[in-house]
Amino acid sequence: MINTVSEYAKTMRKLGIAENIVFRTEDILKSVPQIQEDFENPAVALEKKHHVIDMVFPSEIRDFLKLLCDNGDMQYWGEILKERRNTATEKKDGFSVKLRYVTAPDAAQLKGIQAFVQKQYKDSGEISFEMEEDTSIGGGFILEAGNEVYDWSTKGRLQQFQERFSNAGVQTAASTENIISILRAEIENFELEAQDKEIGTVIWVGDGIANIDGIDHAAYGEIIVFDCGVKGMVQDIRRDEIGCILFGRDVEIREGSGAARTGKRAGVPVGDGFLGRVIDALGAPIDGAGAIKEEGYMPVEQPAPTIIDRKSVSVPLETGILAIDSMFPIGRGQRELIIGDRQTGKTSLAIDTILNQKGKDVVCIYVAIGQKASTIAKLVNTLKSNDAMDYTVIVSATASDPAPLQYIAPYSGTALAEYFMHKGRDVLIVYDDLSKHAVAYRALSLLLERSPGREAYPGDVFYLHSRLLERSARLSDEKGGGSITALPIIETQAGDVSAYIPTNVISITDGQIFLESDLFFSGMRPAVNVGLSVSRVGGAAQTKAMKKVAGSIRIDLAQFREMEVFTQFASDLDSATKEQLLHGHVLMELLKQPLCRPLSMAEQVITLSAANAKIMLSIPIQKVKDFQMKLLAYMKETHSGLMRKLETTGVLDDELNQEIVNAALEFKKNYES
Repeated sequence: MINTVSEYAKTMRKLGIAENIVFRTEDILKSVPQIQEDFENPAVALEKKHHVIDMVFPSEIRDFLKLLCDNGDMQYWGEILKERRNTATEKKDGFSVKLRYVTAPDAAQLKGIQAFVQKQYKDSGEISFEMEEDTSIGGGFILEAGNEVYDWSTKGRLQQFQERFSNAGVQTAASTENIISILRAEIENFELEAQDKEIGTVIWVGDGIANIDGIDHAAYGEIIVFDCGVKGMVQDIRRDEIGCILFGRDVEIREGSGAARTGKRAGVPVGDGFLGRVIDALGAPIDGAGAIKEEGYMPVEQPAPTIIDRKSVSVPLETGILAIDSMFPIGRGQRELIIGDRQTGKTSLAIDTILNQKGKDVVCIYVAIGQKASTIAKLVNTLKSNDAMDYTVIVSATASDPAPLQYIAPYSGTALAEYFMHKGRDVLIVYDDLSKHAVAYRALSLLLERSPGREAYPGDVFYLHSRLLERSARLSDEKGGGSITALPIIETQAGDVSAYIPTNVISITDGQIFLESDLFFSGMRPAVNVGLSVSRVGGAAQTKAMKKVAGSIRIDLAQFREMEVFTQFASDLDSATKEQLLHGHVLMELLKQPLCRPLSMAEQVITLSAANAKIMLSIPIQKVKDFQMKLLAYMKETHSGLMRKLETTGVLDDELNQEIVNAALEFKKNYES
């Protein structure tokens, strides 16, 4: 029986049956003991046993199980596995080396290779040396030492040259002459590097996750390349295996596929050529407009700027939305959260902010996470029709993309933003939305078998968003003075801002703009809840003119809301109360704003100056918006110098304020007549 068990264990090794296949077979036999009883029972027909094997067990082990059944030796199954694992343990105490060649090395070459192996792996115990002919490598040889591969083959040289050639910019070469010159330069400068790769084997794959055995020195965040060309990133390091998220479809990756370390961390190509383009989470163009000429490569994960490298927020980033610029101003380098239920205008608010950056030398990056492709196409058309794509990049990870791409998309967008920031540019980045980003990360974490916490999110979900948003800052002059302003978007359920992800992001950001469903459906758009919204930093960046005219608005609106509730129970009101109520109604009308119609700073100051002077109290409420638009058109036509002065100086003195009031009164006479 001992000889039989040993022979069967050797047969398993010769058939190349992987350990995970053996585990699956063991699980089946343990789960349904009746199967093993039938296999051991000589009264059961062989045809029935073969049929069960074909229907139930993995294809890789079927022939071996049929052999056991045919020989009537299924009762030795447990001993065979024990012998197989004992032999594998003994082998691990030594070290196995295989040399693959086309032409066998001579004695001197073989001696040199063996000396190299002895020196490199002197602490690995007894070394067993195998040689195998392999004509597929073209020439030279490949040395496989444990999990590492040293490639001195012709095939390896060609692959290295192909990589160098593709990285030399041939895709963007304009003519045949350019291609030939690049080829000549690459051939002259090409030097073969003996590639030392650590190779592993996929033991499980599915749902955008692959577990790999045999890679012992991988770092967290390192890129792994699979045989089929798909790339993955290490996200879980265990004692016996590593877990990777896949940046591509997993249909070509199977159990037993090879995977190699690259020694590189995840990154994306960057450059000015990305402006006006739509790209995926890995930086590849998806708008059908051809290849993009990159100017560099930025890692997707970067430490946030230190306190020494930062500068306080003092320059306004105007959204063009009166309700925000007047009461919750945003400065360049700030992080302002846009939060609200679905269909309350969160994305519209962000898009209007992008439209308002036209002509202000601000680069805009819109990161779409888990959205419909049709929604992104509509957004691109909106930006193109308003000439905003010239300074905008859209990073898209749609709902149909795998969870790993949705997870990496905001980090890729931030890497591109940092490229522009380090060039001294001001950048506005919109993350739409981080709720879906957290859901994608939760899915990956559960698939990687991490312990779930509150709402099934992993314990590090706070760090997920904090390390992303902390990269938005205004750099000091010594570092170039660039900035990244972040507008993260969070979707709430039934207005619950105290849920897990909303409270996390509120605590990370420098303020929030809360959009309310009731206000939206009542016709107040943008539906900004003045009571719950706040900007903790941007007030320092507000222009003096805006600060002067907007100072009393929040108080006036608070008094109006309080008085409006009171008047529901009181019928007899004095004239002062009636005037205050009317002034509140006028302000609420002025804060309404149509889509894709951002207001300049001068237009906002003129609107609020006229409102503070209570010029519009005699205008019917339903005509206040029409009066405002026509007043602004009149001011552009007849007082363009005044508006230019406001835009350039940002200061509103009493004389200029009186000039605005007089012009508004003059227009009102013509409007009412």
